[in-house]
Amino acid sequence: MSDILLDTHAFLWFVWDDALLSPAAKQLIEDPTNHKLVSVASCWEIAIKAGLKKLDLGEPAATFLSRELAANHFDLLEIRLAHATLVETLPLHHKDPFDRLLAAQALIEGIPLVSADAIFDQYHVNRLWT
Repeated sequence: MSDILLDTHAFLWFVWDDALLSPAAKQLIEDPTNHKLVSVASCWEIAIKAGLKKLDLGEPAATFLSRELAANHFDLLEIRLAHATLVETLPLHHKDPFDRLLAAQALIEGIPLVSADAIFDQYHVNRLWT
């Protein structure tokens, strides 16, 4: 079994069956031998965007996230102190604090990140997409 970390868009595109999710990424997420992780940082980002009305979930973020995480057998990746403090030394390739935290988590945990965002490559994260 391999661990994979979904970035926020990959998570949302998967649960919404959005065509923006690459076929290769969809296959990785659907593979029952992969252990799928969603960062608490992604959940936080989704809740913030929903609260600002930049993201329409059609229901409260807590309801949406609880249901989709359980229904898709995704586990949460907690934010540890090592994750939070690694961002201090990461180059500013990415300005988005959530994405910088995802990069830190992928690097520290040694797990690939499922993401369309090629900027993660500059952090030498093992990015899976195509």
